[in-house]
Amino acid sequence: MSRLMVIAAIAISYYVFAILLNSVGTVILQSINSFDISKPQASTLEGFKDLSIAIVSFLVASFIPRMGYKVAMLIGLALVTVACAATPSIASFWFIKVLFACIGTAFALVKVSVYAIIGQLSSSTKTHSSLMNTVEGIFMLGVLSGYWVFAGFIDPTNDASLSWLNVYYLLAALVAFTCVIVAIAPIKKVEHASTASMSREFLSMLKLAYKPLVLVFIFSIFLYVLIEQGIGSWLPTFNKEVLGLPTQVSIQITSIFAVALAVGRLTAGAVLTRMNWYPFLNICLAGMAVVMLLSLPMAENVSGATIGSWSDAPLAAFLIPLIGLMMAPIYPVINSVMLSALPQQQHAPMTGLIVVFSALGGTTGSIVTGFVFGAVGGQQAFYLSLVPIAMLVITLFFFRKASASMQTKTAGDAL
Repeated sequence: MSRLMVIAAIAISYYVFAILLNSVGTVILQSINSFDISKPQASTLEGFKDLSIAIVSFLVASFIPRMGYKVAMLIGLALVTVACAATPSIASFWFIKVLFACIGTAFALVKVSVYAIIGQLSSSTKTHSSLMNTVEGIFMLGVLSGYWVFAGFIDPTNDASLSWLNVYYLLAALVAFTCVIVAIAPIKKVEHASTASMSREFLSMLKLAYKPLVLVFIFSIFLYVLIEQGIGSWLPTFNKEVLGLPTQVSIQITSIFAVALAVGRLTAGAVLTRMNWYPFLNICLAGMAVVMLLSLPMAENVSGATIGSWSDAPLAAFLIPLIGLMMAPIYPVINSVMLSALPQQQHAPMTGLIVVFSALGGTTGSIVTGFVFGAVGGQQAFYLSLVPIAMLVITLFFFRKASASMQTKTAGDAL
């Protein structure tokens, strides 16, 4: 029973943060509507979210075991509860930035804690993988439901209405409930916390980054997240401004992207048992390019007919989100290949690099897409994704060579 209580605590924590973190695309659209801000201004929300995750996880990751995982999670959840509860009453774009900074800060505390707690609950690699997949699956469920939760608070008759901010009262209550679950869960304290200084951990991370394999890897994850966040964060706005969908439908239909990502990752697990990762990922990248090249021209020929529901939406609205099906396997696969090529003691600093460069890629993708979207339009902004897709084909080629060389060297050293 105690184990199930701990699993419930980390699962619901991941669920609420999935809703909060992946609401950025919806909030960008609604901020443009409600606060009359430009697209480049709205794109900065991604930075407040991602950079706070990167900075906080890097600065406090070594301190969290000494603090205690339960305490770290409760601090993060309490911070978000207060920020969510205050958002509707303050109702200003500057506070939306503060909110996402709080969400990013809290998620850094929660993610480090959850990953460590999963290790405490697992007695083997198989049980660890099973529990990790369960928690990540619940995260995807949160992503999917988040679009519908936010859409339910939007006034379909007035895009400029601030009524959508009332969703944060509901979210504050949900996060507060999560606080209670975490507080009563019997999460174990760390018996032997590391005493290594932050400066030593930082240096170990820098030394790791000097390796050619790691350099090409971090550039690859940077490019991937740039593509994913550039499309994911701006898809609701694309649906509304380019395809002419109502705001509610624009947000709801974006949930197809979340479903595609979930299905893509589940399917990839089965495919990769029968196929080498490198040709598989190249097929995925080619599929991403094909989806964009087929769907974006369709967006040019959208009729001026009034769209009131999903059934009225053009084919492009359903086709573009399917790029998630193709991109979904890339990130977990290259992370797995990278970690498998390194000795166990280097996994922690490598995880730090993954978090930092994922955050930088996400922020860059959202800001660049926002600037291009505002300057020359949504179609051109989405066509721009073909450039990092092509670059990713190149970096994966060198990544495969470097990882094969590293694994051969590791095997030789073992002998």
